[in-house]
Formats: sequence, C-alpha cells, structure tokens
Amino acid sequence: MTQIFCRIIAVVLLFCLSNDTTYGQMQGRDVWFTLGMVTFETKFDPEFMVETKIPRTSSAVEKLDGTVIEVEGYMIPLTGQVTQNHFMLSKFPQSTCFFCGKAGPETAMQVFLANNRKVKISERKVKVKGILSVNPTDASSLLYTLENAEMVESQTNK
Repeated sequence: MTQIFCRIIAVVLLFCLSNDTTYGQMQGRDVWFTLGMVTFETKFDPEFMVETKIPRTSSAVEKLDGTVIEVEGYMIPLTGQVTQNHFMLSKFPQSTCFFCGKAGPETAMQVFLANNRKVKISERKVKVKGILSVNPTDASSLLYTLENAEMVESQTNK
C-alpha cells in the first residue's frame, strides 16, 4: 500500500514539473526548492590540481535559466559597506550559508541590482526579483546569478 502511494505521489510530481502552468506556479511558491534540483559529479581539475564538484542541473532548473524569478533569502554582504548594489543572497542565514560550509552552492546566488541601485544590507529575509542566469560550467563563478534585480516588498519585510 505504501509503495502504491509513493508511486502516485511521484507521478503527480512529474506531471506538475512537465506542465508549464503548474510548474510556473510551483516554482513561484518556493524557487529554492526548484534551484535545489542539482546533482554533483566529482572530477579532477588539472588547471587547479584539485578535485572539484561539477553541477548537473535538472530540466526544471534549466527552464528557469533566462527567466524572471522572485526569490526570498538572506543578504550576505560582499564588502564592509552599509549599502551595496552587488551582494550574495542565501537560502539560509549567514551563520549556516554556503560560504560558511553548512550548505551547498545551489543555496546561494549573486545579485546585481538594476541601474547600480544600492540598498542597505539587512539581516532580515528579503525578496528580490530579477533575471536568473544559470552557470553549470564555470567553477570560478557561482552556479546562480540574478541580474537586473530589484527589491520586492514582502510579508517578511513588513
């Protein structure tokens, strides 16, 4: 009985991911869930002489590449400045973010605000909207970048 239930759930989930309308609604609710659909393959990098993890993005992630998304997360400053137009956005607070070794690279993205607008760095959760760029090949850059972004008023900011 449990196996049948699990199969039904799997079929429904696959249907939702293949149906563009339902898919778009699902990613809008929790884009981090969709961005987390990544696997990693360990390979030796002769240029850096170390083993690196190469991301393999799912088709769900590939569908988001080049699209406008809204995502909530925590700002991670890149400089000591109070206001910045380029920062990291993390699914998790700074104490447990990717850069502290507590999460994977699929839980963080760099954000470039539109028109070089600067915003005050906050420790509270924020919502950002912009064009997602997925980078599964360049190990010297992050997996995700949000370009031409703007801050969005959200329930968590009020």
